[in-house]
Amino acid sequence: MSPVLAGALQVLALIVALGLAYRPLGDHMARVYSSPRHLRAEKWIYRAIGARPDTGMRWPAYLRGVLGFSLAGVLFLYLLQRVQGALPGSSGFSSIDPDQAFNTAASFVTNTNWQSYYGEQAMGQVVQTGGLAVQNFLSAAVGMAVAVALVRGFARSGTGELGNFWVDLVRGTVRILLPLSLVAALVLVACGAIQNFAGVHEVGQFMGGSQRWNGGAVASQEAIKELGTNGGGYFNANSAHPFENPGGVSNLFEIFLILLIPFAMTRAFGRMTGSVRQGYAILAAMVVIWIGFTALMMWTEFHHGGRAFDLAGGAMEGKEVRFGIGGSSIFAVATTLTSTGAVNSFLSSYTGLGGGIAMLGMQLGEVAPGGVGSGLYGMLIMAVIAVFLAGLMVGRTPEYLGRKIGTREIKLAACYLLVTPALVLCSTAVAVALPTPGRSAANPGPHGFSELLYAYTSAANNNGSAFAGLAADTPWFNTTLGLVMLLGRFVPMVFVLALAGSLAGQRPVPESLGTLRTDKPLFSGVLVGTIMIVAGLTYFPALALGPLAEGLAS
Repeated sequence: MSPVLAGALQVLALIVALGLAYRPLGDHMARVYSSPRHLRAEKWIYRAIGARPDTGMRWPAYLRGVLGFSLAGVLFLYLLQRVQGALPGSSGFSSIDPDQAFNTAASFVTNTNWQSYYGEQAMGQVVQTGGLAVQNFLSAAVGMAVAVALVRGFARSGTGELGNFWVDLVRGTVRILLPLSLVAALVLVACGAIQNFAGVHEVGQFMGGSQRWNGGAVASQEAIKELGTNGGGYFNANSAHPFENPGGVSNLFEIFLILLIPFAMTRAFGRMTGSVRQGYAILAAMVVIWIGFTALMMWTEFHHGGRAFDLAGGAMEGKEVRFGIGGSSIFAVATTLTSTGAVNSFLSSYTGLGGGIAMLGMQLGEVAPGGVGSGLYGMLIMAVIAVFLAGLMVGRTPEYLGRKIGTREIKLAACYLLVTPALVLCSTAVAVALPTPGRSAANPGPHGFSELLYAYTSAANNNGSAFAGLAADTPWFNTTLGLVMLLGRFVPMVFVLALAGSLAGQRPVPESLGTLRTDKPLFSGVLVGTIMIVAGLTYFPALALGPLAEGLAS
């Protein structure tokens, strides 16, 4: 079988598997966030944290819950790393330096999972399991809660209440993430991923000396790492490490986990708003972009020239032979079009255009299908922009799901769109202008610029993948990237929740002959065009200096 055909069959298998899971999982999530009943275990949690589960929250209260809970997570994870050396189960590792501890705490709480450390050489099992893995669950649940709050803004009328943040947080964790992660972990163990509490140990003889390997609860962390679109690996090699991702079957399964919840949330959106067709329209836009990016990435990596590429069967530098170009390309697109950030190959070794495709996937806002929660609310913001632009073109008042998109709504949506590009471009410009950050780039010219641009793109979009080649474990990068992660995560959430509150306070507007139908293929096409033009062109000058210049010169 040719490598190209093998890659195409993997994409087809993913489509079939995701299609089979789409309806039952989406319906389950809609029931979870709409049910008036609380499970007994959930009631215990509410009593323990002092939450009142039956009290509705307006958007300022909901936002305070998100920010307060996340701040507590940052402080706890920071302190856990700082005292690691004194904890049992630390595997003999010392405490983490302050700048790196801040960076890691900000990274995992914001669902970014950027790692400027070697996991197997820095973090003991207490921090890995009790700190990082826990945040993998909680940060994903926070993103889902914010998305559900925006959905309620479209679904409710005449009230400013968006639900209860603590209920959404607990239900997302207990009823969705935990059960799915348990099943996923068992599948990964069956595929060969390790799951134990062994410490550092010597493994045989290698090149005249012994190798040191860590054990750990890897499969369980790998499951929520992918399912929650987190991306932080137990080992420095991330999903290229055979303990995390043993072979082709596990690789395809991990890609399935990455895409599962973000795609299924469109079904939950349709059910909760009372129009499944609206969910299908959003899903169609996501699928078109995902398939387009996957095909383009595979073409750039398989389309090779030169004797070395011919002998290798393609651009195999930086890729694992057990995954090949197809499995690596599909994984790279899935992880950058979502906020996962896991990698099974060395992105810096991709062709110039291939690296640019991965970067552009994040710069579009990670909406195809995006992160757990963040993908849906990002796509709904783009839908608001799309109906506004369409209304301008035909001279009609823009409406979406029976809500008028007025001055307040479009200002909030525009602010959401501007935050991330401002963080990425301004931070990159400062890093390029100053002498110290630039010296961390391993390569000169366009590729070195791409390393810096990719780092801040990844941080601001809460992705966490690295272009590699950048020595990021420095006080400058640990601090600036940590700040960019926090701002890139929580400032957009302010505008999302404010928009949700504004929409929930409106009365439904009845459809008329001038209403743009947003449940038709035409709107899906308008939405894709809006994303590519409004979001994509923002970064075109920066991309021209980096991956485009490198790709056209090769």
